[in-house]
Amino acid sequence: MLTKLAMTGFKHRWRDYLVLFSGLIMSSAIFYMFEALATNQDFLKQNTSISMVGLIFQFGSVLLTIITLVYIGYANSFLLSMRKRDYGLFMLVGARKSKIGQLIWLETLLVGITATIVGILVGTALTVGVSQILINSLGLTLHHFTAWYTPAAIATLLLYVGLFLIAGLFNLLSLTKTPALKLLHSNDQPNRPQLKPARQLIEIVVGVISIAIGYWSMANLKILQLMGIGIALVTIVLGTYLLFNAIFVWLMVALKRFSFAQRGLNGFTLSQLSFRIRNYTKMLSIVAMLFALALGAITVGMGFHSQIPSMANINNAYDMGLVNASTAEKAQIAAMKPKTTATYHFKATKKVVYFQAAEFNRQPFTTIHTRNKNQLTFNTVHNNAAKLQKSEDNYQLMQLQSGVMATATPVFLSKTAYAKLAQHEQRLTVFTTNNVIEHRVALNKLAKHHFHTTSPEQFGGRYAMYLMVNGMYSGLEFMGMFLGIAFLAMLASCLMFKILSGADADQHRYKMLDKVGTTRRQLNGAINKEIAVLFILPGIVGIVHVLFGLQMFKIIMVTSPYTGIWLPFLIFAGLYLLYYLITITIYRRIVLQ
Repeated sequence: MLTKLAMTGFKHRWRDYLVLFSGLIMSSAIFYMFEALATNQDFLKQNTSISMVGLIFQFGSVLLTIITLVYIGYANSFLLSMRKRDYGLFMLVGARKSKIGQLIWLETLLVGITATIVGILVGTALTVGVSQILINSLGLTLHHFTAWYTPAAIATLLLYVGLFLIAGLFNLLSLTKTPALKLLHSNDQPNRPQLKPARQLIEIVVGVISIAIGYWSMANLKILQLMGIGIALVTIVLGTYLLFNAIFVWLMVALKRFSFAQRGLNGFTLSQLSFRIRNYTKMLSIVAMLFALALGAITVGMGFHSQIPSMANINNAYDMGLVNASTAEKAQIAAMKPKTTATYHFKATKKVVYFQAAEFNRQPFTTIHTRNKNQLTFNTVHNNAAKLQKSEDNYQLMQLQSGVMATATPVFLSKTAYAKLAQHEQRLTVFTTNNVIEHRVALNKLAKHHFHTTSPEQFGGRYAMYLMVNGMYSGLEFMGMFLGIAFLAMLASCLMFKILSGADADQHRYKMLDKVGTTRRQLNGAINKEIAVLFILPGIVGIVHVLFGLQMFKIIMVTSPYTGIWLPFLIFAGLYLLYYLITITIYRRIVLQ
């Protein structure tokens, strides 16, 4: 009988359960996506040269677990609020508390296990899709990466099932010890914020000091090493929560005292925010951290991506050099429409390579001369035979002989002296395209055809350097972009779940406004403002965290981590705006029927 009543309640609240299920599925899916990287030690070792990356991911797992705890706490609170009235009615009609307790336990556990299993499958599918898009679009090279990773699935299942077992026990104790009448009126309890100046001042001071310590530790990571990440993790999370808890409550109460709060529906909007203010502060703190993690990860990933062509260009002025290129290979070069092409004849011994000076006087060889080894700044120098003989950068010509002759000595002879040499004459064809990355597919095909390999040690030039740098940075770039997308999805899931979970309860308020003559335009405006506040506040805090957090990456990035920062910020702002528009559209459909 109780089961039938529970199913009837589920049918009446299917929309609320859909919001709950979708939120939990996305949460467990994102957690699995993160763990698929964090627990795959072979992937971490093979795709990054940073020795402590495994420990960094462990800190990330701790932070994501904290976020998951808060998220499941809200989801369980939402589930509990939906069922309090129903269980109160069951008690009034004579149902035994032991039976209701069993029903609560089973319902909570069933919701959690089902959402987690589906979430792991969704996370696997998302891992496949996101990884393929990134690998194909960015030309990344990864080793030991797999979308399905059993340890990650086990870790996700154990964490979520364990948390829901605890949540079920909490629900059982909470509901069975609460009087039936109180359960029936549980949704009628207002949550009015009250200003406590002394307490809030202490929270603000402690919050600012905590965040300042976190920023300082990130800026001095070279000194603090791994301990700096741990300090930043604790202090920034704590400081963010304290500031939201103190300032947001004060802000809502203070704004009501200004005259603009009496205009239009501004007072109603502020009251809506104030009504659930205590619940919002925790979630907004989590959203601010997720915003910083997502934006920071995408910014760093794009930063590594932008370094690859810059580092490839400082190695050599030419993409590749081919010894005795065939007619077919020359056609492949011509198909890339190179900016420069030159052919030099030479005769070689094991330690010396002899060239005709006249050919270099007609077609000067371009070398790269680095001005500052710590910055990617360099000059291009056009050398005739005499200059190239004396230049310390003439090894760049030797690299193009096939890479293996980089230590040989070049000697430039007159036509007569060159003709007297007994060695067999060969040809070196060098060329430069407008962009190595743009022509990487054609260059890869050419390298396979000529060298019968794509190993960069076998040939020199910009393309060989690109392969080495790409192999070094691909893992870091992939991790940044992959985790950025994952954190962005979880950010949207958290914020949308929190906002939409209260939508049904807001229906009657908007119906009352409609009955007293409020226009649809005014109602839409009130919704837009209310939800905009919930998006803007964590966004501002997240941006500040990112701007200071990028200091950590100065020790592992050749260029400044702030170079080209406007692009990831602009892309992220567009995605964040899209989430906002989706949220208000769904919210309107629920509350403005």
